[in-house]
Amino acid sequence: MADEKKEQQSAKTPAKPKAKGMNRFTRWFREMRSELKKVVWPTPKQILNNTIVALSVMAVSAVAIWLLDQVGGQIFQAIRTLGGRL
Repeated sequence: MADEKKEQQSAKTPAKPKAKGMNRFTRWFREMRSELKKVVWPTPKQILNNTIVALSVMAVSAVAIWLLDQVGGQIFQAIRTLGGRL
């Protein structure tokens, strides 16, 4: 009987109000921290390898775009020259 009264009283008394912002903020940080622990960070060798691959792809793309621009410019110049003769 005494246990029932304690359960009823504890159920009736409201819990202490917590600051909503602080609770949400701390929970967000806890979750962020636990997620960052799951991240598999690349090794310095992998970073170097990925950087070299990215720079190589950018260099090849730049050369390809430059070549297309030069060819397009030559074609445009030829059409302009032919148009002036007509």
